[in-house]
Amino acid sequence: MSTAGNLLRFVSACWKLNLAGAMEFRMSFLLTAGMMMINNAVWIFYWSVYFRRFPVVNGWEMNDVTMMWAVSAGGFGLMAVFFGNVNRISSMVANGQLDTYLAQPKPVLLHVLISRMSVSAIGDVLFAFILFVLFGDLSFWGIAKFALALLIAMLIFLFFSLTANSLAFYIGSADGLSFQLFQALLAFSTYPTGIFKGWGRLVLFSVIPAGFISYLPIGLIRSVDVTFLTGAAAVSLGLAVGGTWFFYRGLRRYSSGNMMGMRA
Repeated sequence: MSTAGNLLRFVSACWKLNLAGAMEFRMSFLLTAGMMMINNAVWIFYWSVYFRRFPVVNGWEMNDVTMMWAVSAGGFGLMAVFFGNVNRISSMVANGQLDTYLAQPKPVLLHVLISRMSVSAIGDVLFAFILFVLFGDLSFWGIAKFALALLIAMLIFLFFSLTANSLAFYIGSADGLSFQLFQALLAFSTYPTGIFKGWGRLVLFSVIPAGFISYLPIGLIRSVDVTFLTGAAAVSLGLAVGGTWFFYRGLRRYSSGNMMGMRA
């Protein structure tokens, strides 16, 4: 079998094992995913109350905010389900826990990313699809645009977090910094970009690229804004290339923790 085929089998096997591990305690799995869906639904309720009083805010309507939550929750959920180990990289580097991955004949970064699944994030993914079914455009074109928005959001979440966590190779302990950066990205991706002006808006489209996620309902799902869509695609691709390069460059500086461990 080709190298690509072996790699796909390896990725598929890891995801199956992660899901099997999550399903071992089914009641805990259902409660965790369910609580995440309830938590997200509370925010939708909050925004529905707000837009009942102010139907339009700088061009944003309730349906746009609903789609913004579908894209943000779905993009984050897909990242955390399929690449759920990304937010642990900084602590693994600081504690010398990458040794297990370096000793195996698999791509190090891919192996690290797919080695863990977030159970609660499955609730985010389900919540996103439910929102889209209830309030989204279910035509073929509408589904295609929603799928593209999810892909862009997932890539931005994944590689921004990878870059932030890779700082540990250069500055030592970066748990707190990477956590704060990722929380900022996550939080601002759930607010309409129309409420930010001046420097705040500039930061959201540069330092913390949350604007490229939260604006997707306006710039892609409502109507295709070619300029914005090109910028969002370029940012996600740039983060993917830059984040991967930053990780492998930092890996040269990695010091083994001399830890004994085994991974199937």
